[in-house]
Amino acid sequence: MTSKSNLTINPQRLWDALMETANFGATAKGGIRRLTVSDEDRRVRDWFKAECEKLGCKVQVDRCGNMFATRPGKRQDLLPIAMGSHLDTQPTGGKFDGVLGVLGALEAMRTLIDMGYETNAPVMIVNWTNEEGSRFAPAMLCSGVYAGVFTPDFAYSREDREGLKFGDELKRIGYLGPEPVGSIKFQAMFELHIEQGPILEAESKVIGVVTGVQGMRWYEVTVRGQESHTGATPMGLRKNALLGAARMIEAIHRVGMDHLPGVASVGLIENRPNSRNVVPGEVFFTVDLRHPDEAVLDRMEADYQAALPKIATELKLELEERRIWKSPAVKFAPDLIECVRHGASQAGYSTREMASGAGHDAAYIARAAPTTMIFVPCLGGISHNEAESTTLDECGAGSQVLLNAVLDFDRKFA
Repeated sequence: MTSKSNLTINPQRLWDALMETANFGATAKGGIRRLTVSDEDRRVRDWFKAECEKLGCKVQVDRCGNMFATRPGKRQDLLPIAMGSHLDTQPTGGKFDGVLGVLGALEAMRTLIDMGYETNAPVMIVNWTNEEGSRFAPAMLCSGVYAGVFTPDFAYSREDREGLKFGDELKRIGYLGPEPVGSIKFQAMFELHIEQGPILEAESKVIGVVTGVQGMRWYEVTVRGQESHTGATPMGLRKNALLGAARMIEAIHRVGMDHLPGVASVGLIENRPNSRNVVPGEVFFTVDLRHPDEAVLDRMEADYQAALPKIATELKLELEERRIWKSPAVKFAPDLIECVRHGASQAGYSTREMASGAGHDAAYIARAAPTTMIFVPCLGGISHNEAESTTLDECGAGSQVLLNAVLDFDRKFA
């Protein structure tokens, strides 16, 4: 058996895998459009399954399409130690968000097998379904089902903007698996991810030791006025839904500014009928509120919900608003965080402790098993963007710390 000092991942092999899988849904601007349970998602899933089976891993799929690739350990009485993230992307996503966490885990597994190293506990790679939530809201849908936050039927009933249901699409691509969601167990999970923010780069740190995830709440808003001719309807007699939405979006921005470091965002808007010479009669938009303190997030929600009706009343508009998702702030497992610290120190990388501003599958999995995350820098903090970028060395550093942390956790079972 190889000693732990020789367990060094192959950064070039990891990079090659990242670039190969970037072809599944590649965009003209160098990003990826790989929406969950699309044909492109099916192709990358097939690739991932084949690569894991080449390593001798047993690949299982549950009824939400979550994929689990397991390599046995010396002790079969132990549950696996999991590593994972997601392979789906935003409509204009980059090459690394989520994908690094799956392929960095694959590289760690390849290294174990190359070196003939047997862990005490089994080791598992997980690909969680529909983390992004861009096609089927809410985000982190199927890790949420795994953790008992949502039911499978709730997940199956989610519809995209074309009216297609998640369950139907999952079945169509062949990934409605046989295993009940939650039945494939593991004892801990480490999730590697790009930071999706600018802190590590700004401070010249290589590894983010992630202590938790800030709270998040999503809302959907519909503003209704009256369609009318732009040339024939006097300004004072209009019921302009788009004007109301614009003022509401400004009010939402102020909520974020008033509760820093919280954030308040509108990222999706649909204007109807969207004609150049018709006063808009209806506008639909989404709202995203986040803060690491739940009490402050409560105040942000109250301020947001107080501001919108006032604007609607002033402009004689109808308002429909509802919260569609709530993910409370999460604190990660201290012993796993310590494994990440040790793994980074062992590899000689500088670190920075931080909370995640973005949501991740780890936020829900923390309810089901001890969990933590590892961050690496991304250029300019840009993510959810085709320009998303990190380097071969940074990806390699993340995968190495992931492997080191898993092995450090595993040693207690010797």
